[in-house]
Amino acid sequence: MTRQNFSQHKIGWIGTGRMGFAMVQRLLKDGADVTVWNRTRSKAEPLAADGATVVNSPADLADRDIVFTMVGGPEDFMQVTLEDDGVLMQDCKPKVLIDCTSVDEAASSKVRAVAEREGVLMLAAPVSGNAKVVKAGKLTFAVSGPENAYNEVKPYLDAMGRGSSYVGQGELSRFIKICHNLMLGVVIQNVVEITVLAEKAGVPRHSFLDFLNKSVMGSMFTQYKTPSIVNLDYSVTFTPKLLLKDLDLGLAAARANGVPMPVTSAAREVVQSLIGNGYTDEDFAALLSLQAAASGLELKSENKQVSDGLSD
Repeated sequence: MTRQNFSQHKIGWIGTGRMGFAMVQRLLKDGADVTVWNRTRSKAEPLAADGATVVNSPADLADRDIVFTMVGGPEDFMQVTLEDDGVLMQDCKPKVLIDCTSVDEAASSKVRAVAEREGVLMLAAPVSGNAKVVKAGKLTFAVSGPENAYNEVKPYLDAMGRGSSYVGQGELSRFIKICHNLMLGVVIQNVVEITVLAEKAGVPRHSFLDFLNKSVMGSMFTQYKTPSIVNLDYSVTFTPKLLLKDLDLGLAAARANGVPMPVTSAAREVVQSLIGNGYTDEDFAALLSLQAAASGLELKSENKQVSDGLSD
């Protein structure tokens, strides 16, 4: 699908929080025909300046070809799809429903069953990234569900970031997202450990992370977290409680599948300790402070302007 015929589908979008807003903006920028709904209408209205149409109910999106959902959680997802004004409960229904929300398999399966009954193709498409990642064009999707539906909507997914990965049928993408977040927990803990080790030996955090990010071990994630670690900025992107929830889900899946995960188990206990020490409203990068305290290191912001790798 080229940009010239990008608007051949009418797109509906439910949920314009920080993530949803940025994702819709990217679709509009590429010429998509997008109609949006958000529970708090004022959060969606600024998108009208970019070409979106704002409606009053999820039901108003039922005549769209493709409807995306990016809402707060499983209860919100079921509400906007299955309640009386839900997008699946109207006489007219979308051809494809794509959920990008981080919801559990049970909620997703319930909505999928109704979608199948109503003749709607449903894709689960959880994302890796946050609003800054979306704006930088580096969002990625793991997608599961009917492959023919995926092939039809793939250009829209690609327009919102670096691309998407089709992983199979049903709820497999939900499982993939949990695996992704297990790695998140392990990697952040390792990064704070080696950063504290380097600083105790006399290396400034910004210098160590500059080297790490330029090395074969650097990644989009390590660079994105560098400003937080260098300047002790724990503005929330993902809370310790949410990370702990995903670690517990992943470890439960590992037990069910007979897969030992000793490193992940250790990381899980550190995150539990972080919460026990009162770090509940900060970003999970606050693991740095926990590691420093355990190592007898007093942290201070280095007040350095360092790249997050997204805006360069």
